[in-house]
Amino acid sequence: MPPLHWIALLLLGLGYTLALIHGSIDLVALPALLALLCSALLARRPVRWQQSLGHLLFIVLAVALALHWLPGFHGARVIDKAVLSEGAVPFSMYLNLDKPLIGLWLLLACPWLVMLRGRGLAISLALILPLTLLACLGGAWVLGMVAWAPKWPDQAWLWLANNLLLVSLTEELLFRGYIQGSLQRLFKHEGLALLVAALLFGLAHLGGGWQWFYLATLAGVGYGLAYRHGGLAAAVVCHTCVNLAHFALFSYPMLAPS
Repeated sequence: MPPLHWIALLLLGLGYTLALIHGSIDLVALPALLALLCSALLARRPVRWQQSLGHLLFIVLAVALALHWLPGFHGARVIDKAVLSEGAVPFSMYLNLDKPLIGLWLLLACPWLVMLRGRGLAISLALILPLTLLACLGGAWVLGMVAWAPKWPDQAWLWLANNLLLVSLTEELLFRGYIQGSLQRLFKHEGLALLVAALLFGLAHLGGGWQWFYLATLAGVGYGLAYRHGGLAAAVVCHTCVNLAHFALFSYPMLAPS
């Protein structure tokens, strides 16, 4: 592996060692960490069947990590049932240590995900981002899920750091970089890859109801267009900005049922 990847592994090991010392993870999480490392090494092997096995193992682990099914991870609850907007449902936030491992695996095993497309970044931010904001937040307003509620509570900066580093970056690495990018390379069809990734992104939010599936799919189309024209950086910025506009300007996370 390149030196930067070894540095990343050392930093990852240091960070999770500190988490182990402070009780944020315990030893039963070690098999999951070793399985991720092994799958990353397999995915970088030159033999095709070993690559396929590595990616298959990663997909299984990614689903389990995203759904917090694997034992041994104890995310710190930093916001506890706070009502951030009048009429909104209470909101809690955890600093999870399992889901970010998905993004770290992708950066190590699939370095081609981080493709810089500087020429399209301005287009993504100037055109695609406003349209995505209008479609998602306008749609949420029409559906009665949010209301106008500008705010910047004390927890906002912590929320922003968590959303950028542990949510938006990880999800865009997975859905746009890994899924959309891989399907595009496989089928040689940008539109199909974008649509499939957007639908899978919607399905990941289906637990909140059909409204969240619909809005997340719309958002996935916007983020996919941003990725297509501006690369991973554009997708992450668009994702973070949509979430930030939702948090700062509207009911968050949603209005309580009447």
